[in-house]
Amino acid sequence: MRKIFVLLMLFTLSYSLYAKGTTEKVGDVLFVAIPLSAYAGTFYMNDKDGQYEFYKAYGTTIATTLLLKYTVREKRPDTNERDSFPSGHTSSAFSGASFIHLRYGLKYAVLPYIGAIYTGYSRIKSNRHHHIDVYAGAVIGVLSSWYFVTPYKNLNIEPIVENNYKGLKLSYRF
Repeated sequence: MRKIFVLLMLFTLSYSLYAKGTTEKVGDVLFVAIPLSAYAGTFYMNDKDGQYEFYKAYGTTIATTLLLKYTVREKRPDTNERDSFPSGHTSSAFSGASFIHLRYGLKYAVLPYIGAIYTGYSRIKSNRHHHIDVYAGAVIGVLSSWYFVTPYKNLNIEPIVENNYKGLKLSYRF
């Protein structure tokens, strides 16, 4: 599993550096490659539940990002376009990275997180977004995954809070 993520990330980085050699182009490739590698991982693991959770998490990320882009109408730093807040590139990259982290573990998500951070950096460096746009995109991507994604074949601990009952639900997927 880790080999797939590493190979996809290395291919993406080498291709984008060869294609244009700019920070912006690397970010342009990573924002697609990271969620694509997360989705590819669900096929590699034959993880049907993971595919369904990916659809929900990534769909929520994209829908929330687009809704905010076209309601907030923040001006971009480099143009007069009013779709800066939040960063779609960053929300997409962080959604993929946090999906991998929450579903398969942190050891598989280190490189995707580095790529997602670099994607956010590339948006600021290329003067396409303000810092707050990138931070908001990262939060949207991570929160969408935290809400929808459960661990794969792992111990899962959920708090249960009701009017007259508080406790923990422990489950282990074999």
